[in-house]
Amino acid sequence: MDSAATGGARTGKRRELLRFATVGLAAFGLTLGVNYGLKLTVLQEKPVTALAIATVMATAFAYLLSRRWSFPTRGGRRRFPEAALFFVVNAIAVAITLCPPLISRYVLRLEASEIGFLAQEIADFVSGMLLGTAAGSAFRWWGYRRWVFPVADARQASAGRSRSARSASSIRSR
Repeated sequence: MDSAATGGARTGKRRELLRFATVGLAAFGLTLGVNYGLKLTVLQEKPVTALAIATVMATAFAYLLSRRWSFPTRGGRRRFPEAALFFVVNAIAVAITLCPPLISRYVLRLEASEIGFLAQEIADFVSGMLLGTAAGSAFRWWGYRRWVFPVADARQASAGRSRSARSASSIRSR
């Protein structure tokens, strides 16, 4: 592989990573809003459940943006298997995301009755929204590229073949 191809591959990977991070930031904002909306209202006694619901909602949002924008040329699978793998990778990532707040709340006992409300909220934010999200995101990046969208330029190549086929048929019909 020549240096121009290597540089182009690196630029493409950086673009994917930047777009992945942007989608992740948007999904993080959605997770944050839904999590605290539920946690401070109807799920006050179930903070991990609130985070799980918020994370699942953000996952559906992230699939749409990831497929269309973060990884627009990657693929190699039909839509249903790709979506199924996306949700499997995200189910694993949700489990990874929930580990730090579960440990914080139920192993370390960082809850209001033990440490006060403000300290509990700080512990929940750090363990769930920061540590959990970072660990889950790292797994998602690896899993998307490894299993969900494994083939680089798959959609671009198939789109190019379709255009070529249309051009050839239009030339023949003239």
